[in-house]
Amino acid sequence: MGMLQEFKDFAVKGNVIDLAVGVIIGGAFGKIVDSVVADLIMPLVGAVIGKLDFSNLYVVLGNVPPGTEATLAALKKAGVPVFAYGNFITVGVNFAILAFIIFLMVKQINKLKKEAPAPEAPPVVTPEDVLLLREIRDSLKK
Repeated sequence: MGMLQEFKDFAVKGNVIDLAVGVIIGGAFGKIVDSVVADLIMPLVGAVIGKLDFSNLYVVLGNVPPGTEATLAALKKAGVPVFAYGNFITVGVNFAILAFIIFLMVKQINKLKKEAPAPEAPPVVTPEDVLLLREIRDSLKK
């Protein structure tokens, strides 16, 4: 029964729930970034470079069966080994954009966080003997 209680305490802690929410939102956000890269950025890059479709950049590493269409999907379906570097370029751009967006988000969150005020230093307590010596000194000056 002790291990079950420990698990329950662990599972309902705020950090675990926050992590679960973060993973779910991160997955959805990843799909948005994938769409931005695949549907918006890579076509623009392809248009600038020369209307390249990065997803279909590959090098055939094996023999192509006769009658197989010369597209990446058809070659993979036929079991032909291909070096699909175009997909790697797309995933690399996707990662760079995602990392930059997360950097900007963390930067803004850090700006929004209020710095905790420094704790006030405790007042200096003058020892009683020093106070007495000051009283004596002051009385002798009079």
